[in-house]
Amino acid sequence: MYDLTPPPRRTKGPLLLIGGAGLLVFVSLCAVVTLGFMSMTRPEATRAPTSDNQFVRVAATPRPQITVEAPPEGIDYESAVLRNIYAQNNASVVNVTVWMDHPPIDDSSALPIPLPENGNGELLPLVNGSGFVWDADGHVVTNFHVVEDGQRFQVTFYDGATALAEVIGRDEDSDLAVLKIDPEGYDLVPVQPGNIDDVYVGMRVAAIGNPFGLQGTLTSGIVSAIGRTIPSRGSFSIPDSIQTDAAINPGNSGGPLFNERGEIIGVNAQIRSEVRANSGVGFAIPIAIVERVVPGLIENGRYEHSYMGISGVTFSPICSEEQGIEKFQRGVIVDRVLGNTPAARAGLRGSTRPLQTAFTGICPQASGGDFVVAVDGQPVGTFDDILIFLARNTSPGDTITLTVLRGSETLDVPLTLSPRPG
Repeated sequence: MYDLTPPPRRTKGPLLLIGGAGLLVFVSLCAVVTLGFMSMTRPEATRAPTSDNQFVRVAATPRPQITVEAPPEGIDYESAVLRNIYAQNNASVVNVTVWMDHPPIDDSSALPIPLPENGNGELLPLVNGSGFVWDADGHVVTNFHVVEDGQRFQVTFYDGATALAEVIGRDEDSDLAVLKIDPEGYDLVPVQPGNIDDVYVGMRVAAIGNPFGLQGTLTSGIVSAIGRTIPSRGSFSIPDSIQTDAAINPGNSGGPLFNERGEIIGVNAQIRSEVRANSGVGFAIPIAIVERVVPGLIENGRYEHSYMGISGVTFSPICSEEQGIEKFQRGVIVDRVLGNTPAARAGLRGSTRPLQTAFTGICPQASGGDFVVAVDGQPVGTFDDILIFLARNTSPGDTITLTVLRGSETLDVPLTLSPRPG
């Protein structure tokens, strides 16, 4: 069961914040680990980026695309693909260094910036994460959790060139943030976005980032699963996420995940691990969400997500008798409708009749709620399908049509979305 209503505000505990939170935290078994990296040393240098890429995008600087031609003699196809991905994109990937709780630094200071002391002669904590160039105007995308608690931000390119940056927008619900540098004097190479609809399980992918501060590190693997829902730093989950076995570790947070053509398809954000290091189970925020959120962060400093105000349960045939729904049906049982929300104003109905289900954790403990079978004509099989549709296709103020079964009737219910509550 997933809930579209905001649960109580979480503290910064459930997700291990290793990229913007300060001191290292103990990791419990099988914890979801965000991938920034805390270091007490300077990051290794690596270089810079070039052209354009935005929601309303300026034409990006043309770059050669990977072809399916035979690789050079002595080089297998996969090696040739990875070599090309790295050659095309290493200049686009940056090391993001974050300092916390230190005095202001004169902008004329030489870079790299000297590490401050805490008064006891000990270095203050700093965080290393990854990021990538979004456009020629100097916008760099990274994770929200990398910059979350920072006061000073530094971007280092692959050639060692360094720039001071400021955070101009952040969104904890998508775990994305945008840094801005002065682009003058830098050869900025924006990444090229791919299409989330082209991503499939088994697709070869590559990650470039700064694991443990080791800038310009390439790792590769496959897409292990698509459509995952992962936790965020905010009150809502991130749907439609990509699972990969490409090695990503602390420090990879905010770095890009590429397809074979060298296009970005996701932003590396989390791993699931018992040892706080790569376990072969990593997660990337999908490009479909990135392309919607980032322009809003650039334009307004924030992004407004669509909101319905329901909680629901994916229907399983085992619940059919209790719910009065045919076993062959697929869809979502509306379990609860929060008051004074778009769903309430649209007249959606939540469950009203308590019942003692024999299948706790699978079936609702009440019946009588609307049964959603489609959104704007697109069939709904799981609750995640609703979340993905909202994230990919809608903005607050949009009106969607829910097709619901209510008793023996099939109804089309128009619903006007609002922004998520703060």
